[in-house]
Amino acid sequence: NKDCGGVLGGRKLKAVIPGGSSTPVLKPEDCENMTLDYESIAEAGSSLGSGAIMIIAEGTCMVKMLEVLAHFYFHESCGQCTPCREGTGWLYKIVKRIEAGEGKMEDIDLLTSISKHIQFHTVCPLGDAACGPIDSFVKQFRDEFVEHIEKGGCPFGGKFDRFQERV
Repeated sequence: NKDCGGVLGGRKLKAVIPGGSSTPVLKPEDCENMTLDYESIAEAGSSLGSGAIMIIAEGTCMVKMLEVLAHFYFHESCGQCTPCREGTGWLYKIVKRIEAGEGKMEDIDLLTSISKHIQFHTVCPLGDAACGPIDSFVKQFRDEFVEHIEKGGCPFGGKFDRFQERV
């Protein structure tokens, strides 16, 4: 806040992805005294990865955001190896189903189960990268997944503001 001007529109910080979409998401309390170096970010439970820092504002639907990320990895899969080709497709379909209000409670654990079957079983690192956001979003924001399922849809109205620039 002090050094960078805070979140656009004066909203509060909800989460940070410090190293691009494949690195674990952090909540604000994980980042309060963190410096932007490999060791500090690893200590907080994530990594600097590609260095593409993603700032997520309060009011953003984390399930919708994960749907967008899951679609990206599904789309980018070359299809050469079965775990990535089939696994990223299933991850995307399940997250999309939850976001649409058609999910079941067992879908939450199914996401992490599929993720475990993809990790370290693919030809290239794309499969592993696809699992990073699945695992960390479910761990850090499980309550939002539950709320989507219990309420039959997004309590945030599917809100996901992306690629806003500060002018």
